[in-house]
Amino acid sequence: MSLNGLGDTPAAQSLPALFPVPEPDPSPADPPPAGPSRRRGGADRSEPTLPGPSRAGDAGRQLVFFGADAAEPAIADLAGLLAGPGEVVRMGGTARLAVRVDAAWRVHVLVAELALRGLAASWEPTEDQRHAVRTSYTRLLKPLAVAWLDGPAKRPPAAFHLTGRRLRLWLAAAGTPEPPSGFLLRLGADDQRSWDAIGAALAAAGLAGTLLGPDEGGPAYLITGRRRLARLAELVGAPPPAAPTNAWP
Repeated sequence: MSLNGLGDTPAAQSLPALFPVPEPDPSPADPPPAGPSRRRGGADRSEPTLPGPSRAGDAGRQLVFFGADAAEPAIADLAGLLAGPGEVVRMGGTARLAVRVDAAWRVHVLVAELALRGLAASWEPTEDQRHAVRTSYTRLLKPLAVAWLDGPAKRPPAAFHLTGRRLRLWLAAAGTPEPPSGFLLRLGADDQRSWDAIGAALAAAGLAGTLLGPDEGGPAYLITGRRRLARLAELVGAPPPAAPTNAWP
């Protein structure tokens, strides 16, 4: 079934089976990358700036103004899914959010995160051996859809920024370690107009990355460097219980 379809899967369906969570596997330190990132596209709309509390780190550490634990879960956090491969569609005064993921643990994490924001979610296996996770159509998602849709196409608002909670959702849906010393944040394959604005938001969050095209294993932003990876880990917080520790920064 298409992610943009109108049908819903049964509300009582069970989540896909999980595997035993592996023991922590610390990642080795690595030097920061050289050279600027590559970006494409643009953005031209506005998004309300969401103020949030800040918390100071230990002495000598950079302040984390929008870490994943700095504010309560909110619908606006779902912009993190749209920064990645998530899709949003409108129907009348309602909207639905959907995303395809490649592992069962991601389904568990996303269903739980959506529930925290008052959104019922369903899932189903896809023909390419992935999983489609989607919400029901709801008025709660209409403002997000209005901000992100340019006609039928997805495009970030002009004031788009990334907080820890948005990054956490993006990573849960489409973040992948890239050995030996990097982390990939995957993008929507058909969202070329969004890539530049998303790259700028990453840079503003202290996570300047290199844009990898489809012929380079992407589309995705590759985050490398000890400081950037530490910053990413600080922003997204501890791994969710369902996530394998070696899949989290």
